[in-house]
Amino acid sequence: MDVDVAFESATPTRLDVHTLIIGCGNLLRGDDAAGPVLIQRMLQRGLPPRVHCADGGTGGMDVAYGMRGMAEVILVDACRSGSAPGTLFELPGSEVEQLPPLTGLNLHAFRWDHALAFARWLLKDDYPRQITVFLVEGGSFEVGASLSPEVDAGIDALIAQIEARLATIPAPDA
Repeated sequence: MDVDVAFESATPTRLDVHTLIIGCGNLLRGDDAAGPVLIQRMLQRGLPPRVHCADGGTGGMDVAYGMRGMAEVILVDACRSGSAPGTLFELPGSEVEQLPPLTGLNLHAFRWDHALAFARWLLKDDYPRQITVFLVEGGSFEVGASLSPEVDAGIDALIAQIEARLATIPAPDA
């Protein structure tokens, strides 16, 4: 599926976009694909007005710039906490936007948590008012692995949760 979800598409005005949903992860590493798969499915289902999706892939720096001027950002990624695969976690962005240790950091290791901290510093008043991070517990992150059935089901459950949240987005000002 060809998904045109470049961050730049909403950059010029941002006035019509209230919520940006960013899916992070690597489609080639099994359950690490949770974020991009969620974005693909949401785009296939159709988005409500004032919502934009972006596949953040593994490009943390793009994630930081893509948040500029958004009222709300929902960030989705896979995680490894030791919980059962498919388990969903919700974290307020304020709990994870503190700058992680920078020792050995390079562009290949620049994750979404780095992106939040970097964006807080960079965007100042243009930093989103609300950021929520949803994590889907993964089981297999092997190169070439398929998405596990548990994570597949977790993604669908998360889509339902996000869609319910999107139904509360205020209408644009007249």
